[in-house]
Amino acid sequence: MKAATFYLLPDTDQPTEDELFTLVCQLATDRYRRGQSLFVCVETQQQAWQLDEMLWQQDPDSFVPHSLSEEPTAHQAPVEIGTGLPRRNRQLLINLGSQAPAFAGRFAEVIDFVPTDDTLKQLARERYKQYRAAGFTLQTQPAPNAAQVQATDRPETD
Repeated sequence: MKAATFYLLPDTDQPTEDELFTLVCQLATDRYRRGQSLFVCVETQQQAWQLDEMLWQQDPDSFVPHSLSEEPTAHQAPVEIGTGLPRRNRQLLINLGSQAPAFAGRFAEVIDFVPTDDTLKQLARERYKQYRAAGFTLQTQPAPNAAQVQATDRPETD
């Protein structure tokens, strides 16, 4: 069954785009280490470049093979970043757009975000309705902090 998780962003201060992108990088690293392929859908090409750069600047131990959609290697990379349709099928969609992508139903799982700004929160409610109409099981929870994400990305030992 398809699942969508909405992370409630902290309401102490409106998170900056860099803070949100840092969380997305941590989530992408976690999911890559779990063996999942994913697509990060952004609104603009500038955001795609920014997220690409942030992934490149992570610690070497946190390297995530990734590619922008327009690059020839996008279909090979486990993590793809783009503004439109992904180059190949992937397991997880991380949506940073203001709308639910029309292709969201192609994914087994979606991660989306609920900002504290009222206008942006209303857009998140609309996305929630769209995912529900597309047959996703929905859940809402507080956004994990860096320590929580890093705790989940450690390989299990036997």
